Amino acid sequence: MNLQSTDFELFGVPARFAQDRAALDARWKELQREAHPDRFAAQGAAAQRVAMQWSVRINEAYQRLKDPLKRAAYLCELHGAPVNAENNTAMPPAFLMQQMEWREALDDASTEDALDRLSSEVRNAEREALAACGSLLDEQKDYGAAVAQVRALMFIARFSDDVQARYERLGQ
Repeated sequence: MNLQSTDFELFGVPARFAQDRAALDARWKELQREAHPDRFAAQGAAAQRVAMQWSVRINEAYQRLKDPLKRAAYLCELHGAPVNAENNTAMPPAFLMQQMEWREALDDASTEDALDRLSSEVRNAEREALAACGSLLDEQKDYGAAVAQVRALMFIARFSDDVQARYERLGQ
């Protein structure tokens, strides 16, 4: 293992969007067992520090690989198309209109049924965006276009959190 390896290399999986979550989980456990600092107790403090670095690196890679949004952004970055969400907020006009409609619907949602309808619509949009992102990354290898999908998915994820917060406020 090399600390400079990509997350995909570290986990021994192909560098693609589509991943088997169960295989990632199993590989994470295996790597953590191999790198656990307690296995290096007899070799001294320096060996344990190196093992701790490996453990941290394995956990960071796992967090990126297991989350489709983080994995997509990472693939874009690996292929020279960084997401730069904090600097690049440009979105297609149709998506901006959708955002405004969702915000208005959330503001108006005063019942659980209204939130359920909105939540369902957002989940469907997320599934469609993930599928589009997967196609752009794995099939078309269009990392620049995938960046726009990643930014859209970031908005959808934040908006989903806002919907959940509204559910919590209704339940009080």
